[in-house]
Amino acid sequence: MTKKAATPAPGRRIIWLGWKLVILLSLALCFFALLGLHFSPDIYSSPNSFSRPRARSRISRDNFDGPPKIAFLFLARLNLPLDFLWGSFFENADVPNFSIYIHSAPGFLFDKSTSRSHFFYDRQLTNSIQVLWGESSMIEAERLLLATALEDPANQRFVLLSDSCVPLYNFSYVYRYLIASSRSFVDSFLDVKDGRYHPKMSPVIPKDKWRKGSQWVSLIRSHAEVIVDDEVVLPIFKKFCKRRPPLDTSKGKLNIKLQKQHNCIPDEHYVQTLFAMSELESELERRTVTYTLWNQSAAKMDNKAWHPVTLNYADASPKRIKEIKDINHVYYESEFRTEWCRTNSTSVPCFLFARKFSQGAAMRLLSEGVVGPFEASKLLVNLS
Repeated sequence: MTKKAATPAPGRRIIWLGWKLVILLSLALCFFALLGLHFSPDIYSSPNSFSRPRARSRISRDNFDGPPKIAFLFLARLNLPLDFLWGSFFENADVPNFSIYIHSAPGFLFDKSTSRSHFFYDRQLTNSIQVLWGESSMIEAERLLLATALEDPANQRFVLLSDSCVPLYNFSYVYRYLIASSRSFVDSFLDVKDGRYHPKMSPVIPKDKWRKGSQWVSLIRSHAEVIVDDEVVLPIFKKFCKRRPPLDTSKGKLNIKLQKQHNCIPDEHYVQTLFAMSELESELERRTVTYTLWNQSAAKMDNKAWHPVTLNYADASPKRIKEIKDINHVYYESEFRTEWCRTNSTSVPCFLFARKFSQGAAMRLLSEGVVGPFEASKLLVNLS
C-alpha cells in the first residue's frame, strides 16, 4: 500500500505566502528608491561635488543656417513704454540678425492696441508668471525668457533688458560688439558688506562662492544653457534668499521682528553665484554692458536708500550721453579691482545700453539720431 503525500498544513502555507509577499514588496521599494536617487537632483550634496547641470535635450547651437542672432530679452511689468525708440533701433537692423522675447504680466498681449512698433507684436511669452520685485519670481522669469530663446539654435547671444532700458548705439555697432566677443558680460564681485549670504545656504552654496552684481547680463549660448539647466542653486535661493518685508507702521511692534529677518535680493546674486560655483568666471567679462546711475544722496553706509535714478529729458543731453559712452573702466571697491572694458583685448566703451530712462529722455535720444536715422513724421504717426 502506497502512502499519500502529506499535504502542508494550512498555517504553514499562509506563512510561506506572507514571506513571499514581503520579499516582493521589499524588492519593489528598493527599485523605486533607486529610481528616485537617479532622477532627483541632490541639492544637499557637498560643495566639492557640484558640477555643471545636466544639459537638457535641445537643438545643437551649431545646427543652423545663416548669421548668428542676438536675442533681446525684455523683462516688462506690462507694456514697453519705450517701444518707439526700440522700434527705430530694430528698423535699422537686418531682421535675420536678431530675435525678440518679452516676459510681461500673464495674459498681456503685444499687438496694435498695446505697442507702437510691429517688432513687438506677439513676442510675449505664453507661459509668463507674476513677478514680484525682490523675490525669486524675478529669476524664474529670466529663466523662462532664456529657455524660450534657446529653442532657436540661431540665437547665440542673449541680452536681458528692462522696460526702461535704452540702446546707446545703433544696431550695427551693438551687433558687432557682442558677436565679436566669445565671453559673457556679467557684473560680478564679492559681497562683503551687505551680509545677504544666509549661513543655511551652506554647504550647497559655499560662502566663498557668493557673488553680487547687476541682473542685466549679456550671455553667450553655453552660459545661457547653464542657467536654464540649473537644478541645484535655484532651490536654495528660493528657500533662503528672500527680501525682508518693507517697514509698515501699521504693524507696530511686529515691525521689530520683521526687520530682524534675513534680507536678500535674489536677482542681484543668482547668476553671479551660479557661475562662480560652475567655475565659469574665467570665461566672463566681469562687468555689465548696461549703465545705471545710482542714487547716492544718502550716506554711503545706508545701502537701503540706494536706488537707480530715472533719467528725464534734461538728463539725456548729448553731453551726458557722451560722458556715459566715454566710460572705459569700472572700479570694484570690494575687490580693489579695476575692470578695463575690452573685447578680444581691444579697448571698447563699457556700455551699450542704459537705464532707467523716461519716455521724454528716450524721445530725446531718438530725435538726436542716437539709434539711427530719425524721421519726425514717422514718430508722430507711431505716437498717435
